[in-house]
Amino acid sequence: MPIIKSAKKAARQATKRTAHNVEIKKAIKAALKAFRANPTPATLAKAQSEYDKAVKKDLLKKNTASRRKAALHNFAKKAGVKTAGAKAAPKAAAKATTAKPAAKKATATKKPAAKTAKPAAKKTQPKAKADKK
Repeated sequence: MPIIKSAKKAARQATKRTAHNVEIKKAIKAALKAFRANPTPATLAKAQSEYDKAVKKDLLKKNTASRRKAALHNFAKKAGVKTAGAKAAPKAAAKATTAKPAAKKATATKKPAAKTAKPAAKKTQPKAKADKK
């Protein structure tokens, strides 16, 4: 057991974090089990969402979650599940055509501060080179 006060607090924090991480991992496993038992677009979305939540909470690395989601997608493809990716494209196109034009912002026009006039610098002609003989 820790003796120092800060070490005691660190131990308490570690137990809380461990419990929280275990809950997230159990949610991932439950969603994965549900998807493998009944592969549907809804269960696929739920499983992928759980992976995204784990990345957001720094439980998994981004590439690890991406790799596992790709494996889920391949499993769904073999099982004959239509993925949401095919549906998302028509929705995006529909939103683009029905979108209203953006309103213009009213910007306050400021006049630039008056600059003090500096006399123009004289341009000097290059000196003619003396001919050496």
